[in-house]
Amino acid sequence: MKTLSKLALALGLIVAVEAVAQGIEPLPRELEMELAASALPPHLRENATIYILDPEKGFEVAHNGTNGFHALVARTGDDMFRGSWPLTKYRDDILYPVGFDSAGAKEQMRVILDAAQMQAKGTPPQELKKTIQDRFKSGHYKAPERVGIAYMLAPIMRTYDDPETNDKVSTANHPHTMIYAPGVSQQDIGGGELGGTYPHIIMPGPHAMIIQAMGEVEQAATRKEYAALLKRLCEINDLWCLPKEQAHH
Repeated sequence: MKTLSKLALALGLIVAVEAVAQGIEPLPRELEMELAASALPPHLRENATIYILDPEKGFEVAHNGTNGFHALVARTGDDMFRGSWPLTKYRDDILYPVGFDSAGAKEQMRVILDAAQMQAKGTPPQELKKTIQDRFKSGHYKAPERVGIAYMLAPIMRTYDDPETNDKVSTANHPHTMIYAPGVSQQDIGGGELGGTYPHIIMPGPHAMIIQAMGEVEQAATRKEYAALLKRLCEINDLWCLPKEQAHH
């Protein structure tokens, strides 16, 4: 009996370690696919390649597309690899849909795919952050081969507010586009404030992107179009409920 008890305890510890390493509950398949596709403009959604997350393996293709665009819902996204703040644990509430063109899928999206795969294998969060940051420094992750675009037009995102400086997280309706702009600085474009009306630069250097937020009319339209999806997400996790000032506008 003692041997069986020890074996059960050991198995329990293994399961617990794996659960901590993964740290993510999968979304319902159809909901995740709809949320991923919502990152893209309507005319690109049907023929885009859509990924879903298997927390035990990483991302896998759920729908093979034909138009060169790729979309997924990041749960351990590239935001958390920015800044010098320590990544002490994997969060289970990060949620941001993003769609890449072919150039971005080849380079920018790799970071999200690699992170999910390493997390699934049990890589500790501090080690994962260092590994990804080292890969950026070494040039393992190259700049996109051309100017291109990534879309984050979904009705909701939950991620880091200003990951260059700290690990504060919030939920928002913030549809926007991201233009690959390697080597372009905030000064070059006369950029505005983070989250403001005018374009601004994130990740200055080889992976720089110009962020342009959609207007209030577009924001309201995404909330209306995806009201049922937003309701389901809010029911799954109250951290995925839009702030009241956004949800009721």
